[in-house]
Amino acid sequence: MSPTKQVQVETLYADHHGWLRGWIRRQLGNSFEAADLAHDVFVRLLGRPAAIETREPRAYLSTIARGLLVDHWRRRELERAWLDVLARTPEELAPSPENRMLVLEALIKIDQMLDSLKPKVRQAFLWAQLDGMRCPQIAERLGVSLATAERYVATGLRQCYAHRFGDA
Repeated sequence: MSPTKQVQVETLYADHHGWLRGWIRRQLGNSFEAADLAHDVFVRLLGRPAAIETREPRAYLSTIARGLLVDHWRRRELERAWLDVLARTPEELAPSPENRMLVLEALIKIDQMLDSLKPKVRQAFLWAQLDGMRCPQIAERLGVSLATAERYVATGLRQCYAHRFGDA
């Protein structure tokens, strides 16, 4: 990291961290989670290769924070859904605490991968994988050509591969 960037982040932190933490707390209603997310905003800034926008620092910081809040709420919804499944699972079939966390982490990664797909690509991929639909059926349902449906499903598969094995 360049010394200039480090100074920029330090200045942003000193000048706006308290404001940002309060802004996030109002969104979440939780001081502890707000402190964590405010910290994550500055960690994200440190990891960015691009220059930091300093003309409107609060708008810049709140934009980054909004993205982190969306991720936070999505993760919370996934955790709730997973806990609902576990609550309905007979005790003798319930996974161990370690396996519960592994499944939750996998669900989060799957959600992130699916979210990175365009809506039609995501729908085609899910129909193919979960419903066993063939590309001609998908093409008809989506109102696209067979080649487009095949490309959508292939894109979903490539995205899964990239998330699993990296871009190599």
